[in-house]
Amino acid sequence: MQPSDAQPAQPLTGVDERLLAALLASMDAALCAFDADGVVTHWNAEAARVLGWTPDDAIGRPGLAGWAVRSADAEDLMGRLLGVMTGQGRQVHEFPLLTKDGHRVLVRAQTAAVHAPDGRPVGVYCAFSEVHAQIDLERSIALSDALFQEASWGVVLIDADLRPAVVNDHAARLLRTGRESLLGRPLGELLDQGVDELENALHHVLSEGTPPAPLDLWVTLRGDAERRRRCWRVGFVRLGSPLGEEPVPLGVGWLFQDVTDDRKASGEASRLRFRTTQLRRAAVAAAECEDPMEAATGYLDYALAGFADHVLLDLLAPRDTAPDDDAETAAAPRLVRAAGTPGGPGPCLPVASAGIPARYEDGHPALQAVSRTGPVRAADLSPRRAGELRWPDGTVAGLCAVLRNRGRTVGVLTFLRGAGRPAFDREDAAYAQDVAARVASALDLRAGE
Repeated sequence: MQPSDAQPAQPLTGVDERLLAALLASMDAALCAFDADGVVTHWNAEAARVLGWTPDDAIGRPGLAGWAVRSADAEDLMGRLLGVMTGQGRQVHEFPLLTKDGHRVLVRAQTAAVHAPDGRPVGVYCAFSEVHAQIDLERSIALSDALFQEASWGVVLIDADLRPAVVNDHAARLLRTGRESLLGRPLGELLDQGVDELENALHHVLSEGTPPAPLDLWVTLRGDAERRRRCWRVGFVRLGSPLGEEPVPLGVGWLFQDVTDDRKASGEASRLRFRTTQLRRAAVAAAECEDPMEAATGYLDYALAGFADHVLLDLLAPRDTAPDDDAETAAAPRLVRAAGTPGGPGPCLPVASAGIPARYEDGHPALQAVSRTGPVRAADLSPRRAGELRWPDGTVAGLCAVLRNRGRTVGVLTFLRGAGRPAFDREDAAYAQDVAARVASALDLRAGE
């Protein structure tokens, strides 16, 4: 006898049957199956949960009419379900079913034919779920897509190893790189300043959960030649697996937005309000001073708060010229120390200089301020350079503002900052000029005595 090409279907063993039963019982979707005549052959636990009909109630029934479906709807519905055996692929349907207690449940179902080894359709399986659950899933997927495609926030999914797993376009623009090039890279390769704070926040979210409110994070991007500081408003969402009995963190959703301009504007407004308040308080205090020098140093004490670590007040002294002095020597200003802060930060106090000029070399910022009749800034000073300028140890930035009143130069104010403070900017220079004008006015009263 010649062996047949078609292999007969192998009957299910006991192990196969138990495996099939376990798979059906553990499915998240409700499932039922029919043979070619429409008799129910399978009914899993999820179907029993959704409709209330147990497998014993369902298996062996000829169709769904009269129990899981209203009799008036049963013929049309069973025709659609069994019709999939003559169609191609899967089909999707929406129809109402009846629960055991008589309520109607709208379900969305996927149906497909079950084929014998020789290709003949021998039945149909139907996987279904409540429509509202399906809609919730679709909404979640649509929300995820919208976040990654259209969100005005940067969105990055961080895995449990603190590496980007998914990045949207807005986040890639803020990080100044491509979406694909970010994937799998340590955060330290993307950020310079601020990376420790970000990683600490991510560790906290993975271990403790989502924080109650967004926070501000100042960062600099690695590779940015200008090392510009950016302020990001960041929020975090812990991502947990819905499949485990206990919530298992899969990673963190990191959302962030660049708010640098808003924070700088807010900071500048706060700084301006504070400085205006300080000058107003200084003016009130100066009005009660009989000694003009006391009024001048009072202005400087108020100006120092939050602005600088040290201040020096040098007054312009007349130069006695000899007949043989050239014009350049005769025109060189002489600055005499009148007041300043002591060795450490503190109040500005008068100095008994006996009229001895300060030893400023040519090109000193204070002398430049006198010659330009305008502010002069110095930044990134080394300890050696600060010593050459006769400024206190630890000075890294200086700002000299000329004292002028009634069209003439009175002297120079020098504000100094130590390490840990930024260099003086244009707004600082404008404030220093405002302070200098008030100090010069007070000192002019002293000169007129």
